[in-house]
Amino acid sequence: MVEAEMGTIAPAPTRCGFVALIGAPNAGKSTLLNQLVGAKVSIVSRKVQTTRTQVRGIALSGPMQVIFVDTPGIFQPKRRLDRAMVTSAWGGATDADLIGVLIDVERFDNEENTRLLEKLAELKQPKFLILNKIDVIAKDKLLEITTKVNALGTFETTFMIAALTGYGVKDILTWLETRLPLGPWLYPEDQISDAPLRFLAAEITREKIFERLHDELPYRSTVETEQWQQRPDGSVRIEQTIYVEREGQRKIVLGEGGQTIKAIGQKARIEIAEAAEATVHLFLFVKVRENWSDDPARYREMGLEFPKG
Repeated sequence: MVEAEMGTIAPAPTRCGFVALIGAPNAGKSTLLNQLVGAKVSIVSRKVQTTRTQVRGIALSGPMQVIFVDTPGIFQPKRRLDRAMVTSAWGGATDADLIGVLIDVERFDNEENTRLLEKLAELKQPKFLILNKIDVIAKDKLLEITTKVNALGTFETTFMIAALTGYGVKDILTWLETRLPLGPWLYPEDQISDAPLRFLAAEITREKIFERLHDELPYRSTVETEQWQQRPDGSVRIEQTIYVEREGQRKIVLGEGGQTIKAIGQKARIEIAEAAEATVHLFLFVKVRENWSDDPARYREMGLEFPKG
């Protein structure tokens, strides 16, 4: 009271909450998350369903701390791993304070988006629409798409963005400043993700595999960080295992004379070192584990619930 009488301005009350980013595969959720946070917390690939579990990125804007949840793309599941990913995505949506629905305007009328919007109608959380890749479509077409998509769902507002360049992204944060619940921040000011570095390191390596072998290696490969050892000089020794399902796939990852895995390791090491803020010594191993996608232990490693049946 005394401070108020003396003219001291009280700090704005803090806000904090969870916002799920949900959409079809390759809508640009991971790219958007990284732009919102201002750093890489989720891997990006042109290969569909790259994100397999919920990845949380933490952003600050004014008095607000928002925890964005990047969920796996919503699609029609066919395999056990698919079912686990879709279950994870819907779990991220139902636990959030708000839901950001991301639509790729180039593919706005595909079947996956239609099913997604129908399912979202069952969720009680407030929703807002994010139309992505608006820089590749004519304005009159964009207005037509905006009208059509809004007719299929109930959205508090619509944002038009280009996640790759960051265009329009800050508008989302500004709007959220008045929409999240009042309350204390849940994480330290300098924390940008709740994912352990071991997990992020494995994800970075998986991204580099996709970049290098997009057309050669089947979808079912995974990476696990087996060892993370702090050395006396401050550097980190990391051992990771890349699991594939057949010997032929192992040979593809290794490449002639080990050149492919060497190139993957070099690129992964640079990004892991940036995330760890330390010199990194990265050692990659490739092992065949048939039907790893039916192994409950692999699902626990990825943070997924193992679907029965």
